[in-house]
Order: sequence, then C-alpha cells, then structure tokens
Amino acid sequence: MKIVRYGKYTGELSDAVDLDELMKRLGDFFLQSGFESQYYGLSEFDAAQSVEALRDAILRALQEGELMPEDLMSEELRNMLQDPGALNNQNVRDLIEKLIDRLAQEGFINPQQPPQVTGPPQTTPGGQLGKASERNPDARFEITDKAIDFLGFKTLRDLLGSLGRSSFGRHDTRDLSTGVESGGVSRPYEFGDVLNLDISQTISNAVRRDGAKVPIDLQYRDLMVHQCEYHSSCATVVLLDCSHSMILYGEDRFTPAKRVALALSHLIRTQYPGDTLNLVLFHDSAEEVPIAQLARVQVGPYYTNTREGLRMAQRILLRQRKDMRQIVMITDGKPSALTLDDGRIYKNAFGLDPFVVSETLEEVNKCKRAGIMINTFMLATDYSLVQFVQKISQMCRGKAYFTTPYTLGQYLLMDYMQRKTKTIH
Repeated sequence: MKIVRYGKYTGELSDAVDLDELMKRLGDFFLQSGFESQYYGLSEFDAAQSVEALRDAILRALQEGELMPEDLMSEELRNMLQDPGALNNQNVRDLIEKLIDRLAQEGFINPQQPPQVTGPPQTTPGGQLGKASERNPDARFEITDKAIDFLGFKTLRDLLGSLGRSSFGRHDTRDLSTGVESGGVSRPYEFGDVLNLDISQTISNAVRRDGAKVPIDLQYRDLMVHQCEYHSSCATVVLLDCSHSMILYGEDRFTPAKRVALALSHLIRTQYPGDTLNLVLFHDSAEEVPIAQLARVQVGPYYTNTREGLRMAQRILLRQRKDMRQIVMITDGKPSALTLDDGRIYKNAFGLDPFVVSETLEEVNKCKRAGIMINTFMLATDYSLVQFVQKISQMCRGKAYFTTPYTLGQYLLMDYMQRKTKTIH
C-alpha cells in the first residue's frame, strides 16, 4: 500500500525576500545612465540589459542585508553571500535565479532569449538542426512600464517624506475650468476679505443665535467666508541635459536627474491630472522623448546645445493652453553648441563662446516674451556658469538652484508644489 507523508510547507527562501525593497535597491541599476560604461565597457544606448549583470546587482543587494528576515539568514548563508566567488556557488545562484523569476512573474522585467545561431544546412547531418552556437550565450532583459512606474512612485514617496509630507496630499478636490479648488474650509469674515460667502454656515450661525424665523436677521459676527487653495493648471517641460559631462568627473549626475523626472511625472499624474509634463533631452541637438522611455535613456553625445533644447520646449508649451507654462532645466554644463540655420551644428567646448551664449540668451528672451518661465537646476558651481544661470533667471524672472544630485529632488518638487498653490478667499 502506497503511503504519502505530509509535512509543514516552509516555503522557498526566495519567497521571504521583500520584492519591493529589492526593486528599490535595484533602481540605480535599472536606470543606468552609461556611467559604468566608462569603466566596464558596457554598451551605451542598449535598452536590453544583460541578465548576468542583473545577477551581480541582486547579489550586491543581498550582501547589503535586510532583504529577508533575520531568522532565515543562517550563518552559512551569510558566509556564502559574502564569498568573493558567491556566484559560483550553486545555492546562491539558485536563490538569485528564483528572485529573477519572481521579478518576471510580477511584471517588473521582461526576459529575452538570446538569438540561436546554427550551422548551414549542408553541415547538419540527417537534416538535424544542429547545436546552437555560443556566439551570444547570455540572455537579455528589458524593464517594463510597471517597473518604471514603481521606481517613480518610490522616489516620490521618499522625496515627500524628506520634505515633511506624510502622504501624497489631499483628495477632496474638484476640477475647475482653469485649475483645481482643494481643501476648502470656512472661517469668520475679516476686514479686507473679498467676500466669498459660505451661505449655509452663515445662515446656521444666525438661526443658532436667534432661532428659526423669517426674515433672518444677519449680523456681522454671523458672516463666514469660504477659504480654499487654488491649484492653477500648469504645462511643464523638463529640459534634461544628457551630454557626456553628466557622467564624467567620477560622479553620476544623470541617474538622479532621471529619478527626479520620474517622481515628478508620478506626482502630476496622480495629484494634478489637469497638468501636463513633457520631456526634452538636449546634447549636440535636442529631441522630445516620451516619459515612458525616460528610464531607458542614457547619456548622449558630448556637447550641450541649450538653445535647441529651449526652442523645442517652446514649441511644445505654445501648443498648450494652461495658466502657467514653465521649463524646468536640469544641467551641469555651459552651452557649447548650437544649430545653425543650414542645419549644421556649431561646437566649441572651450570656455563660454560669446556667439553660443548670445544666441542662447536670445532664445531665453523669446521664452520671456511668450510668458514662459525658466527654472534652472544647476549641478555645477563654476563661477562662469553661475553668472550665466543667474542671467537666465533675471531675464525670465525664474529661479536658479545650485544643487547636487543628492538634493536635486527636494528642491525641484518643493518649487513645483509651492508654485502650484496660492490662498484665495
């Protein structure tokens, strides 16, 4: 007689890993800017990434600890993870493979099989296909839109937490033709108020004082006004510098900038649905890129064509009818290129070229005449650059923030949300 014995299911070790925390730690890996390609020879502009590189990134995340409960982390497992040859250990490799499977099952990554190459038909006996060549043995993968949205959400939550906001904001809003009225409260009338009478509360005060009778005797102290916040509608273009200097000098400035743009996109989509956000990259020239493709973008050519970026941003904003139109420019370098009338690109990386600067400032002046504000977030502090950015701010009445990759997010989100809201009566 066949006997079946049952035992308590303890689950896989990989199931105990917090997948959200793992995704957060893999954020910089998924948002690769090309920074590591300087040192490791990785291919730039490659949307699909190596699964072997993903294994290395997951191993580093596991080595940092706190991804799984302490009671499941045996001393033997800790030693295996910290071993320099950990990826050669079959147990560690199995754990990482199961985590990759979980990422795929949850829709964060899309595995891609490498192409199979076989010999020509005449070399395969008996009509067999033959054995695949090892020309490209490693599989690749792409991150999905779900992963991009997740990273934007996590970045936004962390940034709002650093700004002292415990949530994404209030949801008691109603759409207006030109904006949003949010979080209205009633308070006693004060001298100088533009009267926006709260009828129900005012009458309630009079009835409570004199009782229900007709006519109602309204007195000064009965008056209540409705105070609310007006959220103006806004069209924003993020003008992001992706010239090569964003990953030079031993610092990756491009990945933090991408994180902030993703967080801003998530904020607008969830909290300010009446607003619009577009993305323009500028380098030797400029191009508009869908926000959904931002995470896959890497650094581009070497020069900085600020004027062409401003031109493209203007064309996008002038098509939109909003209360406010603004350009958020994130850069770390001086303008060093511009597109000539015949399509050729004039380049000069040595100092601030007077011709490039004058043409760029003329484009800033056009933005001012069109009512477009430019807020600049500068990731460098060279004296000549500071003067140039301050000139831009003076011309278009915008703001200049001299920040770092670590504080960029707080400055940008704080500026955006403060500009959105004003108190009205």
